[in-house]
Order: sequence, then C-alpha cells, then structure tokens
Amino acid sequence: MSKHDAALKAQLATPLAGTPWTTIGGRTLSKYDGKVRDCYIDTERGERIIVVTDRLSAFDAIVGLIPSKGQVLNQLAQFWFEKTRDIAPNHMLRTPDPNVMIARECKPLPVELVMRSYLTGVTSTSIWRAYEDGARSFCGHALPDGMKKNERLPAAILTPSTKAALGDHDISVSRDELLARGEIRPEVFDRAADIAAKLFAAGQAHAAARGLILADTKYEMGLDRDGTIVVIDEIHTPDSSRYWYADDYEERLARGEEPRSLDKEFVRRWLKNDAKWSGDGPPPPMPDEIKLEAARRYIASYELVTGVDFVPDTRPPLPRIAAAIGAA
Repeated sequence: MSKHDAALKAQLATPLAGTPWTTIGGRTLSKYDGKVRDCYIDTERGERIIVVTDRLSAFDAIVGLIPSKGQVLNQLAQFWFEKTRDIAPNHMLRTPDPNVMIARECKPLPVELVMRSYLTGVTSTSIWRAYEDGARSFCGHALPDGMKKNERLPAAILTPSTKAALGDHDISVSRDELLARGEIRPEVFDRAADIAAKLFAAGQAHAAARGLILADTKYEMGLDRDGTIVVIDEIHTPDSSRYWYADDYEERLARGEEPRSLDKEFVRRWLKNDAKWSGDGPPPPMPDEIKLEAARRYIASYELVTGVDFVPDTRPPLPRIAAAIGAA
C-alpha cells in the first residue's frame, strides 16, 4: 500500500492506452506508435511530440497498462535530461503536460547502447542467461569464471543491441558485429559509446547517493540536423534501467536472493514465474494487484531518484493532453 493507492485504483479505469488524433495545432502530422510512446512528427518545425502512454512492454511485447506509468516516465526523463545536459545534448525542448515531451526531431542511430555493471537479467537475451548457458564472452567482453547471478562485473561494459521492429526481438551484438552490418559508421558509434559510458557513470553516482544501485541501462541516440549526436527517447527511467536498493544488496546476494528492485523486472518475473509466459503467443491478462504494485514501484523510483514527491494528475488523460497540445 502507498499514499497514492486511491488515485492509482481510480486510474485503473482510465489508463492512457494510446492516442487517436490526426491533427495537432491545426496541422496534420504523421504518427508513429512505439511500444510505449505515441510520436507525432512535425517536419515543418523540426519537432516530435511524444506522448508517453501507460503501456508496459516486456519480452518485446505490450503486456498491460500501468496507472500513472506514463507520467512517471516522462517526468523522470525530464529530470535526467536536465541533469545531464553538461555531459551530452539531448532532444528535450519542453514538457507541456505530465505525459508529453516536445523534442527536437533527430534521425535515430540503428543501435541501442546498453551499459551493464552486473551479471543479471531474466530474458533469453540477458547477459546472465548467456553466462548460465556457459558463455564466457558477451558482446566481445570476456567474463570471468565462478560468478553468480546479480554479482557485480569487474568493470562496466557496453553491450550494443540491434533495434528490432515492433513485435520482434532485439539482438545483442559486439562492436565488430555491429559495424560489419554496415548500418553505422565507426566514428559515430565510438562517439555514442563514449557518451553512454559517461552518462552511465553519472547515473550510477547519483543513484548511489540516493541509496540505489543503477545496475544497467540502455540509451538511444540520434543525429540532429547538424550531425550532432543527441540523446533521445528517455534516460535512466524504470523502463530503460534496472534499479536496486543498495542497503540489503550484499546480504541478498549472499543468500542467493534477487535484489529488491524498482523497475519493471517485477513484472517480468511475474510473467515468467507465475504466468509461465516469456514472449511466445499473446500475453496473459495482468491482475489489478500486479498493475498496482508495478505502479507503486514506478512512483517509488521517481521519488527516490529525484527526492521529490510524485503528484499524479488524475484528470482524464485524453482531453487533458489534447488541450495541452491542441490535438483533435
């Protein structure tokens, strides 16, 4: 239970599943729906209107709707974009609504930059699954023998991932494998990799100061009109990152228990262990209590990371957002 439960339970009936608009600001814009975000492309202004929905993706599929999730993600991304501007430029311009970010339009790089500091994960493509199956090299990085699940790696590593189409699975690759595909120039990848390493170090330092462990995360980057590499999408949110509580990490590791987490790993474990589903076929219906617990964890991550109380906007989301951006 949390102080937000009454609002969250009310939002179960009106989650933000998606947006239906064809015009914004009196102009017809092209639209792209991602796993979590609905994007409206304003080519005239060189902007992208991003509506962060309450959709939750896991195992490369949309598995449910989590109350207030979109608001948490958008506002946490705003926090981190503002905090890391001195490390790398990002696409954020303004946030006219708790669920909306107006961003510079960029050309996305064809790779996700995944930074890892721990041997963990539950998906079939996770570093832990590869290690458990006997691999001692992952994306070109040598891994020592004798490690156990959730143990810290000798050093943070970058494990690039291809960007699959909606419904398909991403594939982890090494730098050499990625460059061999011919989709990105070496100098662009190396610059993006350097930015990812610096962002991750800054994120881990901030998390540690807040009593958390930022175990891993992924970054998306793009090129703006001037060819500058820009951080896009989101940064250090519970969707793109794995957060653990630091206070009992060592004790739980010694007992072979999973770390206490503040990310969507909770839902992945429910899907895999309780619902016996890991991506094949349609996802199982998600009980309200699982949705509420996921929402509590998203909100807790926001409050712990930012040090600010989360205030959900409980007004019906579609008319509220439409008024904020002039959508019809």
